[in-house]
Amino acid sequence: MLPTEHRLRRREEFAAAVRRGRRAGRPLLVVHMRSGEPDPHAPGESAFPARAGFVVSKAVGGAVVRTRVKRQLRHLVRERLSVLPPGSLVVVRALPGSGDASHEQLARDLDAALERLLGRGAR
Repeated sequence: MLPTEHRLRRREEFAAAVRRGRRAGRPLLVVHMRSGEPDPHAPGESAFPARAGFVVSKAVGGAVVRTRVKRQLRHLVRERLSVLPPGSLVVVRALPGSGDASHEQLARDLDAALERLLGRGAR
């Protein structure tokens, strides 16, 4: 499970990451990331932790398949929270092929997308 402080919950947060962030597409998923900003509600100038949200539509599969994909993605993102800049917003959108993909394939695509967004991958 992804800790509460690392979850995107509000529609505005998802929209900010998707509309004003950068995007990296892979065959199984698309990752949108908006770089971190200071939290206006926090004392001082501290940044809130990196937060992630997931979009898994019915095109991926039935309810059981969608839930499995969401759980796998949450697990993968939780392991990679330490490499994300503080305050960043990340939205992972699963594409239709992700329902049939293995855990390793999802991990490989997520790593490649994050490397590109963080400036470590080739274009």
